[in-house]
Amino acid sequence: MALTRRRLRSSTVVLGGMGVVAVTLTSCGSDPDRRCVDRDSYDALNGYKIVAEKNCTTSTSTSSSSSSSSSSADWYYDADVSGGKADDGTFSRSEAVDRGGFGCSGGGGSGGG
Repeated sequence: MALTRRRLRSSTVVLGGMGVVAVTLTSCGSDPDRRCVDRDSYDALNGYKIVAEKNCTTSTSTSSSSSSSSSSADWYYDADVSGGKADDGTFSRSEAVDRGGFGCSGGGGSGGG
């Protein structure tokens, strides 16, 4: 019995492995969880009021207008969210990435109460 095995080319194995790595990296994105909040609405018991995302500006290359908006909305990262409020987060994106592991939810979620 001549049993022939199909041999995979090394390039096929490498490309397949790279695909797995790519899927793993994109599933955990580099952006931490964020909410647009009103900085002036802080309540010691509940946190910041979440507002519409259009009130927060993203820091992209479109800085044609100075941010002289009347709103004090800003991105609040890695917050506990409940009832339209966000608390225990940070306004620093880099700090959220450091403590949150690149946006991967690593067991820090609330277990339905």
